[in-house]
Amino acid sequence: MKIELKEITVRDLTNGYQDNEENGVIGYDGKLDIRPPYQREFIYKDKQREAVIDTITKDFPLNVMYWAVREDENFEVIDGQQRTISISQFVEGDFAYKNRYFHNLQKDEQEQILNYKLMVYLCSGADSEKLEWFRTINIAGEKLTDQELRNAVYSGSWVSDAKRYFSKSGCAAYGLGGDYLNGAPIRQDYLETTIKWISGDTIEKYMAKQQHEPNANDLWLYFQAVINWVKVVFPKYRREMKGVQWGFLYNEFKDKKFDHKKLETEITKLMQDEDVTNKKGIYEYVLTRNEKHLNIRAFTDNQKREAYERQEGICPVCTEHYEIEGMEGDHITPWHEGGKTSADNCQMLCKDDNRRKSGK
Repeated sequence: MKIELKEITVRDLTNGYQDNEENGVIGYDGKLDIRPPYQREFIYKDKQREAVIDTITKDFPLNVMYWAVREDENFEVIDGQQRTISISQFVEGDFAYKNRYFHNLQKDEQEQILNYKLMVYLCSGADSEKLEWFRTINIAGEKLTDQELRNAVYSGSWVSDAKRYFSKSGCAAYGLGGDYLNGAPIRQDYLETTIKWISGDTIEKYMAKQQHEPNANDLWLYFQAVINWVKVVFPKYRREMKGVQWGFLYNEFKDKKFDHKKLETEITKLMQDEDVTNKKGIYEYVLTRNEKHLNIRAFTDNQKREAYERQEGICPVCTEHYEIEGMEGDHITPWHEGGKTSADNCQMLCKDDNRRKSGK
């Protein structure tokens, strides 16, 4: 199969555009079959086709398109039908972008769009080859992840070096920390997570600053420090450790001294506590002491009803009477003092008193 890369302007693409039952969907001065038999119908929604026009008006690059060269030297679209029709419909005046139709634009704005260059691969080969390639393009093609898009925007020496550590199957980051991170390196999950940690969740700002640095040594050293810290503080590995936001914990607690033996004793106890419904949150809890990470089991409706009847609807704090809908279940002995989520440890407080108690 012969493949040639060609620049084609929007002016040339939309010249002679037609969409009717008699001639089908054609463009490029009648030489381009935009919807050959194996193509699906136009399915773009308003936001999708507006995004195409937005890209063009900003002079950003659209993804490359693929055309097949027919025996009569005309062309048919293999990949790019949705974008091609979106562009043609706008130039033809079929829809408005930002409340302006093409004919509403100033002359220089129209010219900018018409002179915009699309990158098209022209492919020559037998019908069977063209169909097989079309299937391959669409099966293999997946929507870019946010980090893949960032890598494109901030491409340069820094991204290239960072991908060496974080973005390949069996990469160094996977070997060191694969048990602790969610996702897959090749989908840029490891890279995204590590940049999020080191930047305090300001990924774009960090990548913009690093873009032209000669290497990503600082990021790799940081990642090693995070994982090594985790392994020292929590030497016993459990599957619940995978996906914890370790970098943020490292940033906050790296300079604090911990007794890993005491931590392990506490973790073992919490893992066995049926009131702790979020076992993954145990690791954040033992460092932050914030019970929200544990998702302590709530009282059941039956337990709350039993307590309400026992109290005859009276809030023990303000001594006022409430309907049950105006009250909430509360641990008499707090969970962190050993109180269980059981009927005999349940009391009903009015919502105001319960929230005041919870805020202490």
